[in-house]
Amino acid sequence: MSAANLTEAKHVDHWYQISEIDVQGAPGAATVVALGDSITDGHGATTNGNDRGTDVLAQRLQSSTKTRNIGVSNQGIGGNHLLTDGLGPNALARFDRDVLAPAAVRWVIVFEGVNDLGGLARDGEVSAAEHAARVQQVLSAYQQIIARAHAHRLRVYGATVTPYVGSNYYHPGPLNEGDRLAVNQWIRGVGHFDAVIDFDSALRDPEHPERLLPAMIAVTTFIRRLRGSERWPMRFR
Repeated sequence: MSAANLTEAKHVDHWYQISEIDVQGAPGAATVVALGDSITDGHGATTNGNDRGTDVLAQRLQSSTKTRNIGVSNQGIGGNHLLTDGLGPNALARFDRDVLAPAAVRWVIVFEGVNDLGGLARDGEVSAAEHAARVQQVLSAYQQIIARAHAHRLRVYGATVTPYVGSNYYHPGPLNEGDRLAVNQWIRGVGHFDAVIDFDSALRDPEHPERLLPAMIAVTTFIRRLRGSERWPMRFR
């Protein structure tokens, strides 16, 4: 467009064509990319409230003189998978475009995996061997992301998969929960991600660790807890 002003601009509550906006920052400015699914995208957050988890992270970064030059790029897609396409391309397929291509990226938060685990038995239980294979596929995807991030000198933070027993969408059973525990054990392991954001520990019910705390089921409540939490990594280096 060549127009200097948008004289007939109209307000809508969704963005349909714009995927990102690049801005000119001060010397030393940098970006952290949040790669994820609907939780990252902000499903359930307040319309026009700017209270998604990534918004809270950006606000916290802006509140400190040490991190004020760090921007947050929300690259969450509802229903996103690590392994297969769905409402958008899978995380591995879009990694170059959404993580490596934007300017000044230095860190990436990976909060993916629940849709890959939950979708395995959504339409009916499968064998233990298929569950074990899915876990290995998810871990291989994480390893690819880590290797590709490190090849471009990015630090990569792994976020543990939050509990989802009781989900009306996936109807997970004991084998699904075993998959989640195995994946989270790997995420927390030494020598994989550069650091871990342990959403599982922060949000699970101590009495029923396979489930979210009842107060945390609403995404907006989850966001409010993040506001007063130290779970987001603040020491970017």
